[in-house]
Amino acid sequence: MGSQAHTALGILRWTWKTCLPKCIPGKELPRAPLILLHRPLCSSHLVPPLSPGSPPAQTVRHGRRELTIQSLAEMGFSESQAEMVYEAANKTRCKHDVPVLTVLFSLGLNPGSVLKILEKCPELYSLKEAQLQQRVLNLRKLGLLEGSLQRVISHYPGILSFPVKRVTAVSRLLREKCQFTAQQMADILRDSPHVVEEEPARLEYMFQYVYFRMGCRQAEMVKTKLFRLSLEELRCRHSFLERRGLYQTPDKKGQTLILNPRLKDFLSVSEEIYLTDIANATQEEFDVFRKLVAREQEEEEQDEEYSDDDDDDDDDDDDDDEKEEDDDDDDEVTLRHMSSKKKTNQRAKMPERH
Repeated sequence: MGSQAHTALGILRWTWKTCLPKCIPGKELPRAPLILLHRPLCSSHLVPPLSPGSPPAQTVRHGRRELTIQSLAEMGFSESQAEMVYEAANKTRCKHDVPVLTVLFSLGLNPGSVLKILEKCPELYSLKEAQLQQRVLNLRKLGLLEGSLQRVISHYPGILSFPVKRVTAVSRLLREKCQFTAQQMADILRDSPHVVEEEPARLEYMFQYVYFRMGCRQAEMVKTKLFRLSLEELRCRHSFLERRGLYQTPDKKGQTLILNPRLKDFLSVSEEIYLTDIANATQEEFDVFRKLVAREQEEEEQDEEYSDDDDDDDDDDDDDDEKEEDDDDDDEVTLRHMSSKKKTNQRAKMPERH
């Protein structure tokens, strides 16, 4: 028996022991509908009866099965793999069935891929099955279909650690504010899934920089896999070309006096190719320029901080002025009160006239 067939048999055996309803006798398995085999992995709905004469389906609740090396081996893990999963699960205090294993196996991933995913993102051990299923479903709704979904989760499993609201907020930003199409947004999630980590304001600024400052459109950004690059590296490469007279911001009609290099020609290449073929510069020149850009950025941030401090000081001065005005009013009231009191005392001392 081949290794793939052995793995599949192990997963099926584990699924039967842990997931399928106990109300289905073992001898009925050969004629059980296929839906009974996969429904427990992807749904919590009632299981349909086997035949018209069978008793009505009931919701069956099972106790959680203890996680052991043996149970992991039954899923298809090798002995060494099972030990690694078991130790990692214990570190996260998972002493029973691990929901993430069920979810990942239901996606068709093999034990080796599952182990790599959990090594990259051990926090998945502690998530509930309902959370994971909901997040997988959301990724499907955003356009990650079979094949793309598995590749994204395998290369960037952290995408399952983010709540649905977070991923949805990023996708809404790309669709509504950046005007990417649904397919373009799905391509961005597939090629640059780490965008879910970025702050929405930073993503929007990066888009606006490329759209307005560099004069590039959405299709070119997606083709270039723009969001794989950091904002700092993007600005550095573009500014270096701009100051060397090799890139020009298009006018309102989209025209330039020089022929700008295509976005993918200087962003999707290594730094060595960028310097040799596009910038016509040495590594030393670029390193010096990068330091200057970093210093300029630092000075800009300091200026912004000073500006904020000045605004705060102005507010404090306004408060002090108001306080002084209040104090002057209080002094004026006090003086009038003292003068009035003095006059009253004087009248009290003056003899009455007859």
